[in-house]
Amino acid sequence: MQYDPIAERLASIRCELYESARQAGRATDQIRLIGVSKTKPPQAVAAALAADLHDFGENTLQDARTKIPHFAQMPAQWHFLGHLQSNKAKLIAQHFQWVHSIDNLNIAERLNHSALRHSIVINGLIQVNISRDPAKHGIAPEKLSFLLEKLLSADLQCVKLRGLMTIGNASANDNELRRSFAGLRKLAECTRLQFGLTLFDELSMGMSRDYRLAVLEGATMIRIGTAIFGTRNYPVTSTMNAPVLEDMR
Repeated sequence: MQYDPIAERLASIRCELYESARQAGRATDQIRLIGVSKTKPPQAVAAALAADLHDFGENTLQDARTKIPHFAQMPAQWHFLGHLQSNKAKLIAQHFQWVHSIDNLNIAERLNHSALRHSIVINGLIQVNISRDPAKHGIAPEKLSFLLEKLLSADLQCVKLRGLMTIGNASANDNELRRSFAGLRKLAECTRLQFGLTLFDELSMGMSRDYRLAVLEGATMIRIGTAIFGTRNYPVTSTMNAPVLEDMR
């Protein structure tokens, strides 16, 4: 049997996740591990599925279309993590169960329109630029209430607002990262109380570098790419041909 490092990496991450959750007085079943499979071929996703990982994150439709069709009959959940362009929203709604990057009303309405047409429900997270990093997308923390008022008034029947997402600043130290993650948690708590949102309880924060800190500060979703799939291209050993989902232009 050919050795595959993905299962070993996943086992290591799960051990570290257990320890971080224990330190925070939390259970690991409160934290969803998302394998960020962007740029990786279907074979890498298949290896992670075989190691009992069921959530996968993609940043672009062009990349996602090379792998999602292979797993239509598998117990996989797909999370769109990248910046969302309005002209692609209708396609995203057809192929992803979660969208982590809602930051304006227009995007949410387009997602809702497509989801309604296909009789599906999208779980949506609002992306907040909690660290105010000019290189990152997402709304400023003080604009969250205003955006949420507009989203709730729009009666988005097929987009369920589930919480917040943020990306840690790559140049920040551990203390700064923890403050940012704690700030997102507190913002979510205040927002949930302000608007009476009983299911607004997801916090998507933490990646390969900083997921342990995010877990300590209440992350319910962590997005791990390199630590699972490695930095190099995963070797393609299968003869799978990745179909094109549809015209992505």
